[in-house]
Amino acid sequence: MSIEKMQLVNIAGKLDSLDRVITKCVESGCFHIESASSADLEDSGLSVLHEENPYRETLEKIVAVDLGSDFKFRRTDYSDIENESLESLSEYVSETSEKIRLLGEEISENRNSILQYEQIIAQLKHLQGLDIDMEKLSGCKHIHVRFGRLPCDSFSKLAYYEKDAFAFVHYDVDDDYYWGMYFAPVECLKKADKIFSDLYFERIWLPDYVKGKPEKEIEDVNQKYSEAKAKASELEKRRNDLIEIEKERINKVFCRFKALYDCFELRSKASVLKDNFLLVGFVPAKQAENFEKPLSKIPGVSVVIKPPDSDASLEVPVKLKTNKFTNPFSLFVEMYGLPSYDGFNPTTLVAITYTLLFGIMFGDLGQGLVISIAGALLYKKTKNKLCAIISRIGLSSAFFGLVFGSVFGFEHALDPMYKALGFEEKPFEAIDNVNIVLGAAIAIGVVLIIISILINIVTTLKKKEFDNALFGNNGVTGLVFYSAILYAVVNFMMFSRNVFNPLFTVFLIVLPLVIMLFREPLGCMVSGKKFKSEGVGDFIASNFFEVFEFLLGYVTNTLSFVRIGGFVLSHAAMMSVVMLLSEMYKGASPVIIILGNIFVIGMEGMLSGIQVLRLEFYEIFSRCYDGDGKAFEPVSVNYSPELD
Repeated sequence: MSIEKMQLVNIAGKLDSLDRVITKCVESGCFHIESASSADLEDSGLSVLHEENPYRETLEKIVAVDLGSDFKFRRTDYSDIENESLESLSEYVSETSEKIRLLGEEISENRNSILQYEQIIAQLKHLQGLDIDMEKLSGCKHIHVRFGRLPCDSFSKLAYYEKDAFAFVHYDVDDDYYWGMYFAPVECLKKADKIFSDLYFERIWLPDYVKGKPEKEIEDVNQKYSEAKAKASELEKRRNDLIEIEKERINKVFCRFKALYDCFELRSKASVLKDNFLLVGFVPAKQAENFEKPLSKIPGVSVVIKPPDSDASLEVPVKLKTNKFTNPFSLFVEMYGLPSYDGFNPTTLVAITYTLLFGIMFGDLGQGLVISIAGALLYKKTKNKLCAIISRIGLSSAFFGLVFGSVFGFEHALDPMYKALGFEEKPFEAIDNVNIVLGAAIAIGVVLIIISILINIVTTLKKKEFDNALFGNNGVTGLVFYSAILYAVVNFMMFSRNVFNPLFTVFLIVLPLVIMLFREPLGCMVSGKKFKSEGVGDFIASNFFEVFEFLLGYVTNTLSFVRIGGFVLSHAAMMSVVMLLSEMYKGASPVIIILGNIFVIGMEGMLSGIQVLRLEFYEIFSRCYDGDGKAFEPVSVNYSPELD
């Protein structure tokens, strides 16, 4: 897959047409707008619009409407309210908001009353049995009374204050408190209050309407409490009914104002000269004609479509071309960084290599199918690209499970299939062929590194970066050196043959190293540029250590792929442990097998996914991919309630 071809678009017209133009650009869904910079426009006489968004106040008012915690603003069709004036819609929002607010305040006041009644009832229950009149008691002129509770630890300390002019009478007691009241003459009240405060007395305030005997007052308050509870249900129902009736219309009003708000914000992207404007942006080449048609129908507006590189000051945005299989893997490419417009789209490479490597590292028919089904179900529900990736790599895992003969850890469950295919037994047992597994893993790594170098050569030649393409460690020279070393290693290990003769050593080992050392001046010479260096000594020293780093990179990058074989073996080993435990505890064998498979799918599946991604980023991308491109982001309305 390649990168979507773009076209540069210049839209010019009268300033009074700007809003219509922006609306059409947003509706097209394919216009990537470029910001006008006031600093860059000073010399040309153009300026940038600085305006207060007239829709902000109404939007803030809409968002502030209390529609309940479950309500979320969302995109919806609002065509049925487009003919209504903005003033009438704003008034509707204000009226509805006020109705909901008043109901909310009434509900809040009623809740406070309910809480107060609950507290009064709890307090009066401690006074039950006292034959006293609360009004007469609180109406004494010369003696004042305080109701409350005193900690049990403090009650015993009252003996120290026998000579003070107060009396404490308790009428109830529990594990922690003495519930009661203390009396004190008016002239001694302050001292009594201080003493009881020091003893951690907690005063209980009774409302003024509690005047009779406790039993009668409890009955009256209970009646008020029941009435308040009934009123609470009625108020909640009225409020919920009002929200249910109005929430869809309010959401439509929100969407209409949010579209107007976001389109108005885009006015600041335009360059302005007197009463004329200029908008600059990019559209995909295949949509350019359809994009131009509705704009050309606006009086006084002209649309000019140019090649994407017409303006050197603008970086062309990147839109990756993908197909149904590779599309989810663009998530990984975007995580690393998009390619430049004239660069290489690695999505297909990532899709193929990630799928294959994960399948090899986590090869199990049963577990792979479980992963694939789970990923597909999650993707259907969430539309998350990661879930789509999981569904694909699960199928790869299932395929390599057929190759390795593993089904939920049962290593010989597929033996009948192998016999039907003409094999006497399972053709390959990973745990018994450690050297083959690890060797194959390194071989896979070698192939991928060579592919990465070849891709780098092609892409850098297109960009005319000759120092990298021809003389760099990931260029032609590096490929020659790496291939020569591999050839020598394979000959020595497999055939015990030493190929390091003078010609081989000089032309395929030493010369490539020297060329990589002087890659920068050689690249400048080929491209016709003048090479600038701070000094011969500094140049040789810095490049010597870079070449040494290249050598280490070849070794470490190649050996890094050993982890592929390591995970093949670890998967087989972990499942063998599960099977061993199931044999040791035969009574719980099904439970152990199920839990063991769940554990392996969760832990090793996650680790395999992370390790494959590491191989993609560090061993493949680092050789052939920069990821310094700018994303293609067509202007659109963001139906989020948060405002910039």
